[in-house]
Parts: sequence; C-alpha cells; structure tokens
Amino acid sequence: MAGHSKFKNIMHRKGAQDKKRSSMFSKLSREITVAAKMGMPDPDMNPRLRLAVNAAKAQSMPKDNIQRAIDKASKGDTENYEEVRYEGYGPGGTAIIVEALTDNRNRTATNVRTAFSKNGGNLGASGAVSHGFDRLGLITYPASVGDAEAIFEAALEAGAEDVSSNEDEHEIWTAMDALHEVAKALEARLGAADSAKLAWRPTTSVDVDESNAATLMKLVDTLEDDDDVQTVWGNYEVSDAVMEKLG
Repeated sequence: MAGHSKFKNIMHRKGAQDKKRSSMFSKLSREITVAAKMGMPDPDMNPRLRLAVNAAKAQSMPKDNIQRAIDKASKGDTENYEEVRYEGYGPGGTAIIVEALTDNRNRTATNVRTAFSKNGGNLGASGAVSHGFDRLGLITYPASVGDAEAIFEAALEAGAEDVSSNEDEHEIWTAMDALHEVAKALEARLGAADSAKLAWRPTTSVDVDESNAATLMKLVDTLEDDDDVQTVWGNYEVSDAVMEKLG
C-alpha cells in the first residue's frame, strides 16, 4: 500500500519498532478498551473487540494486558475516549489522514497541528484530503503465511476485493462493511491476522523525492509517536532508491 506500509518497513529496517513497543501496547490497549466499552466485553460477541484482541496477540501483547484492558471497560474504570480524524498536507504535496482516540480533543489537536507545522506540512479542515481516499477494510498477514497465489485464492474465497503482496506481508482489502466477515473466514483458513482494521487507501499516489522524503518520514514518525494517535495514512510513494539513500 502506498504510504503507511512503506514507512512501516523503513522504520523496521532502522530498528525503531522495538523502541515503540511500549507505545504500541498502549495504543492497542486503548483500542481494546474502547471496543469493549462500545459493545459486549466478549470478543466472540463483539467483532470490533475481536479484531482488536487479535491485533494485540499478533504483536505478542501479554494475555494479562489484554484482559486488563477489557476489564477496565467492563468496570467503567476508563476515560471517555472519542474517535477523531485529522486531515492535512505533508511535504511534497502529500495528503495525510490521522486517526486518534483521545480523552482531550484540545490536547490532541494541538499536538497534531504542531507535528504538521514543524515538519513541512499544515493541518487542513475536515474533508480536506479524505476525498482522495477510499474507506476500506484492511487485513494483513506476514509473507510467511503463504505465497501470493495461495493468499489471493484464500482472499477471493473469503470475499475480499483486492490483494497486494510483497516480500514482507500480504495486504487484503475488503469492502468496509465486509471486514469482520472476511477476517473471520480468513482466520479459519490462515490463522489470526497481524491486523484487521478500517483503512484509508489513496485513489492516486504522490511520488516523493529525496529532498522531501526525510521530512515526511519525520512528520509520520512524530505523529505515530503521539499517544493519542492510533494510525497515520498517506498517499505517498517512496522509491527503493530514495529509501536506500536515506539509510
């Protein structure tokens, strides 16, 4: 996928994932708590919670942490988190969508706006860039689960709309309202996915040159480091040659 996966791979190569494990667990816990609070606290009865729990397990989050996040919602011992979306422009004319879960909209808005302004971008109004994206379901599996042809066949039978495979992972795209159903069908055949969530896929991509790539990476990194930010999506493409130059 343009944008998110490219930079995820860059960060992985830089060894930054381990440093982000604590922050990642915090974000996963927040999603589990919100999902449990919005529906039943039983993953088998709550599709969103099931996806959140599976995502946490895929990242080796301890079972005790997962259960604690569910119990937090069941006891009502939690902040009232809101789902908020921000849209803006990054270096090189790129479009960025930021999704957050926050208990303080003012704090989160200030942090996101600052991240954009300090890293060659600017925050736009609601709807500023989302018209250039499709809202879809995204299920990811590691490349080791099977070859591209086998995954394509499994995804097709499960009702997916599109599949993209590379050396790191398989990305399976679904209609927004089919995400839970397709994820469940694939789990029965391939095991639990690394992640399954609603995503923003750009309808067109912007090639980012070397002069803008480093600043864009810093912007994405800064946004993802914020505790309130759950996901960052973009319409950017960075060539392997540029990635190599950036180290």
